[in-house]
Amino acid sequence: MEVLHIATSGSVDDGKSTLIGRLLYDTKSITQDKLEAIHAASKRKGLDFTDLSLLTDGLVAEREQGITIDVAHIYFSTPTRKYIIADTPGHIEYTRNMVTGASTAQASLILVDARRGIVEQTFRHFFIANMLRIPYLVVCVNKMDLVDYSEQRFNEIVAEFKQLITGAAFKEQHIVFIPISSLYGENLVTRTEKFSWYQGDTLLEHLEKIDIDPADARHPARFPVQYVIRPRTTAYHDFRGFAGRVASGHIQVGDELVALPSGKTSKVKTIEKFEQQLPAAHAGDSVIITLEDEIDVSRGNLLAIASQPPSSRKEITAGICWMDQQKLVPGKTYLLQHGVNRIKAKVQGIIHVIDVTNNQVIPDKKELGLNDIGTITLKTAQPIFADTFTENPGNGAFILIDEFSNATVAVGFVE
Repeated sequence: MEVLHIATSGSVDDGKSTLIGRLLYDTKSITQDKLEAIHAASKRKGLDFTDLSLLTDGLVAEREQGITIDVAHIYFSTPTRKYIIADTPGHIEYTRNMVTGASTAQASLILVDARRGIVEQTFRHFFIANMLRIPYLVVCVNKMDLVDYSEQRFNEIVAEFKQLITGAAFKEQHIVFIPISSLYGENLVTRTEKFSWYQGDTLLEHLEKIDIDPADARHPARFPVQYVIRPRTTAYHDFRGFAGRVASGHIQVGDELVALPSGKTSKVKTIEKFEQQLPAAHAGDSVIITLEDEIDVSRGNLLAIASQPPSSRKEITAGICWMDQQKLVPGKTYLLQHGVNRIKAKVQGIIHVIDVTNNQVIPDKKELGLNDIGTITLKTAQPIFADTFTENPGNGAFILIDEFSNATVAVGFVE
């Protein structure tokens, strides 16, 4: 069954956790014992209704403050497909959590409070969705019950959001606007006469229609080698296979591949998985590839379609989200992990920092602080074979690691 990965975002108290809890409730994805526990917890909080947001806010601090701090992953399914929702925080200080939570999403839900309209965090969340090239965006105008289900108010927010889209750097997303009330479950799974003026799909109806064919299947094939398999047994005396996960594109038996960094080429002899031979492997598949020729391939090498090789890069310009309390300053050295490779990289300079609240570039900044988003230049000790993130997200992202603390300090996107 197909799986749709969704990231939710929105400002504090826009109702993200309530929306997800209501989806779980209306799709009958909550067990009776858990529903009873949530009902009891709601009574302890002095509420006269069952607070479905408690289904996702699992940390004690989240329940005490009524906010989302960490990313929670929630699973539910319908007869059509399975869903994995990353409930990401709305606070500005948890921008890094938003980025990591949305990094694998195929669709993004941005919630807007119908009373407040577009706020600073809405700009931030939309910018992150664009930066991560999430292909589908659903703007849920929530708490419509608090504005008397006003069509005029909904249209005002849609017009305001479209102005935000006009100023964005890229416009590849399919954007849909849906008026909802998470608290009462209106227009999430079931329709209501209170939205008689709205002729579009409910939220679940729209999610069911999203095309989730993996975008990476349309990108050039990239296969980072994680392990070289040489069993040296009687049954597999001459076997030499390369194990890994297809990062993007698809590879078929007979395709000519180039091994990087050696530059040697050979054709695919077999593609195997659990001793079963496959005609092809697609993005996300973990397989073993054997080649017709005995060329030099080892762990950390990259197998790519020979007619579409990635660029060799020692100097990299990249957009990054900084995730560490210690600030990024030019001249410092980090470990850059791209695929299975981990090499030293030095920060050459900071080109600019982006004020995501208005999509404005701030030049001449000397450092990047926690949750800042900007563009930097790096020089690596050895070349990496990467595509730009725009051309191929599966081979265009990396992380930076502090070589002393071993903490992940940034996520980067090759430009």
